[in-house]
Amino acid sequence: MRRPSFLLVGFLLLAASMLLGKLAPSNYPGATYAVTGAFVALWRAHSAANMWVGVAKATYSLTGAVPIFLLIVVVPAVVAIFLK
Repeated sequence: MRRPSFLLVGFLLLAASMLLGKLAPSNYPGATYAVTGAFVALWRAHSAANMWVGVAKATYSLTGAVPIFLLIVVVPAVVAIFLK
């Protein structure tokens, strides 16, 4: 149940980021590129922290956590890059 909820949070953060990029002043045309890069970096850091908690505290194996980490990071990041 955590994977779908994390993906939902990722897409909500992506929507907020894209809205922020669209609301940027017209004298900053590269705002959507900057916001997309910031979203990808922030989402990767958040997902890495989630993986670390799973491995360190919940005793998941690293080999089992890495594919889930990649799924959680890559899907919203690819959508963000595609939308940009």
